Amino acid sequence: MELLNGAGAVPAADLIKDTNEATFMADVVEASQTVPVIVDFWAPWCGPCKTLGPALEAAVTAAKGAVKMVKINVDENQMIAGQMRIQSIPTVYAFHKGQPVDGFQGALPASEIKGFIDRVVAAAGGEAPGAALDEAVAAAEEMLEQGAAADAAETFAAILGEEPDHPGAYGGLVRAHIAMGDLDQAEAILNGAPAEISTKPELEAAHAQLELARQAANAGPVAELAAAVEADPANHQARFDLAKALHAAGQTEQAVAELLDLFRRDREWNDGAAKTQLFTIFDALKPNDPIVLNGRRKLSSLIFA
Repeated sequence: MELLNGAGAVPAADLIKDTNEATFMADVVEASQTVPVIVDFWAPWCGPCKTLGPALEAAVTAAKGAVKMVKINVDENQMIAGQMRIQSIPTVYAFHKGQPVDGFQGALPASEIKGFIDRVVAAAGGEAPGAALDEAVAAAEEMLEQGAAADAAETFAAILGEEPDHPGAYGGLVRAHIAMGDLDQAEAILNGAPAEISTKPELEAAHAQLELARQAANAGPVAELAAAVEADPANHQARFDLAKALHAAGQTEQAVAELLDLFRRDREWNDGAAKTQLFTIFDALKPNDPIVLNGRRKLSSLIFA
């Protein structure tokens, strides 16, 4: 499945180049008529330049042709540096339609570099890098909500083909396999996630959903467990099992209520199992879900009572 239309994309070999005073007009002023050009003013003796340069190149490459980049050694091109009033390096300018439209001085972290490039692309009337993939993730999420888990899985996998460390696509692929009942494959995908995104909220939510799905496979009958709790309200194991069965039956709010009651009765039972299970349920839901908001508020009230 092809997600990104490459029409009008800049060839990879032409994305990043060195320029000088003789080629500045062609590489920057003229080139920026069609696509924004990031200009990195640097020098071999500049320590921060050695950090910023590769980070800029990585961000420009990741933008897949939405911007280009040229590098200018100020020691060898002092006239251009003077015309641009470069007072310290590294200095970075973004050109669009032949004019500087944004810039910064000094080394920046990767997140701020990405934000800079996103601003430049948006100012030029383009789509911020990654926006197409985010739209594809949203479409796959809609498929999943409508029950088309196989189609969602295919789309999430295609997104990962474009961006292997996209946390939303990784978490979505895991959840799609959970929805298809293939828990072992869901776990294998989750275990194979790149280390740098393994603690992202999207993957933590998928992990929680996988844990709950495995619990659901062994959940007992709701009616029998409810009867056991009614007969003996102090039967903590029965109440805990009832909460798991309720969640497996789609009665999440009732499951949370039982776990809160169990925590109120004995917060230390089974090494704090009620609290742990509550957090698993909360992690599996969206942070702004009313069940999460109300449940966290009630749990906090019990903790600090």
